[in-house]
Amino acid sequence: MPTATYNSQTIADSADTTLVEGNVYFAPGDVDASALIASTHTSVCHWKGTAQYFHVRAGGQQCDNAAWTYTQPKPEAAQLAGRIAFWKDVSVQR
Repeated sequence: MPTATYNSQTIADSADTTLVEGNVYFAPGDVDASALIASTHTSVCHWKGTAQYFHVRAGGQQCDNAAWTYTQPKPEAAQLAGRIAFWKDVSVQR
């Protein structure tokens, strides 16, 4: 089962994931929302749309803009709506 870990703390654990471009997108209900802090950072993908980012906080440490979601993806990426992916210092195991 895929997991996401930061600072030795599991912040996502799910059998309900979607893999796109090497990134594991977790179902939002399987992510520890208390570890996510909304960020003002965004990015745009030509086929997925605009991503909104979160800082990830666990065990007293924070990794800025280490998670993202597409709340309103383009139609080609509809399967990603609301799902959360991680990068930077967050370790994702498939």
